[in-house]
Amino acid sequence: MQALEDTSLDLDQLRKGRRTANTGQVGTITISPGRLAATVYAPDDTYEAVVHIDRLDDGEWERFLDQVAARAGHIAALLDGEMPHDLVDAASDAGVALLPGIGDLDPSCTCGSWELPCQHAAGLCYQTGWLLDGDPFVLLLLRGRSRETLLDDLQRRSSTPPAEQPAEEDGVPAVAAAKQVGELPDLPPLPPKLAIEDLAVSGIQPLADLEPATLPLLVLDAARRARAQLNALLSGAPDPWLLDEWQDSVRLATDYPVLRERLSAAWERPAALSLGVQAWSYGGAAALDVLEHVWTPDPGDLARARTELLAAADDDLAITADHNHLTTSGSVRCQTRLDHTGRWHPYRLIDDEWHPAGPPDRDPTIALAPPDTW
Repeated sequence: MQALEDTSLDLDQLRKGRRTANTGQVGTITISPGRLAATVYAPDDTYEAVVHIDRLDDGEWERFLDQVAARAGHIAALLDGEMPHDLVDAASDAGVALLPGIGDLDPSCTCGSWELPCQHAAGLCYQTGWLLDGDPFVLLLLRGRSRETLLDDLQRRSSTPPAEQPAEEDGVPAVAAAKQVGELPDLPPLPPKLAIEDLAVSGIQPLADLEPATLPLLVLDAARRARAQLNALLSGAPDPWLLDEWQDSVRLATDYPVLRERLSAAWERPAALSLGVQAWSYGGAAALDVLEHVWTPDPGDLARARTELLAAADDDLAITADHNHLTTSGSVRCQTRLDHTGRWHPYRLIDDEWHPAGPPDRDPTIALAPPDTW
């Protein structure tokens, strides 16, 4: 709270943020290393608030663990799942700041407000502060380490006698190490994508509140996610599963239509989920992002796309630009939206609302093509 108040330039936004948190407008909070996120349900609209915080680097974590390991009371408490009250001071002694200070919080929100933080991001911060009261380990997760990872590190340190710790060595040149290892085996082939009939889930009883048909879907989804992550590792691509709770719900509703009704009821946003499924089916997470958020690309990219659209059109077009959206008017009404990877997503106007209309393409003129050619 102190970091939030020291950073804010508008105390009125903080008061509104506390009221937002008190009245239950902050939805489920997604916490990951260096990031807080939640949907905030305001009376006039729904917003996505995010707060970033710097993660500790490996050197800071090592100093922190050394400091904890030096105090028997601290390591015993942490291994028992308790957070010592003076742990922040112990970390400070090691030159590590666990609590954020002034300027450490980087809030953003889809409301477009100029205040930093706006009332929605402030509400997220207050709600997180109260969450920390109940589970202080959340603070360590925000700084980069989960409870399980931290406790595993401490367990290894506490179970290794000092005399058995390996002495520091100068190391060997990489070429010499490679000769010692010899020729590495070929990378394994990617396993085939599973279907639900390929699963063996016999003998496993689902929880009482879980429908029996849901358990095979969860197992299938876990297998497919593992395959996608293996594919990313083998190809050097980024991790495909850095999704928040809403994005993952849209993904599940797209991949498993049988879950769509339950997910829609859980979020109480059937129209938004339906549009999200439509976008995800065309282009995955990037398509969902351009459906729900705007950003400001390089003006040169917009100018080139505008020129290509004008050249490809049969009739004169009037084109307006708004952030990453290019919208045509006149005899042809269409829109194309640029994502962060340089692909354009076509949109069509249906009942005064823009709907995803096809898969993305690096050519912006795809938005002018008839749908049956996509």
